[in-house]
Amino acid sequence: MRAQGALSADVELEVRFHDVDMVGVVWHGHYLRYLENARWALMDRLDYGLERMLESGSAWPIVDLQAKYLSPARFGDRLRVRASLVEWETRLAINYLVSGHENGTRIARARTVQVAVDARSGELQFNTPADFVARVQAALGRVQA
Repeated sequence: MRAQGALSADVELEVRFHDVDMVGVVWHGHYLRYLENARWALMDRLDYGLERMLESGSAWPIVDLQAKYLSPARFGDRLRVRASLVEWETRLAINYLVSGHENGTRIARARTVQVAVDARSGELQFNTPADFVARVQAALGRVQA
């Protein structure tokens, strides 16, 4: 099922000294941490944070990651990272946009894909667990209301 980004969460951050490389721009690997922070904000919005995920008996490994770097971020820049849930049947697909907080400059775009696996056996679950789908539907109801 696709939501066209109807479910999203934003995080704001400031680029710290330890995030930049020797030429003064954010090292590409640090963007993954920025994405992860936005993804967990989205999961919290769905009331599916780490504790609830662990209680559900499902794990959600990332099986695909794509990123496109558009413009460099530098030390001291304020960034906004948006995570938008765009698929949730059979897999989770989340689109990300990293942009400058003040000017909206597009810094990077990314997409992650996760699959549900049984936390004990490690077996792939071919359908998204019902408890997660229920949380998405509840959140969609809040968005549309």
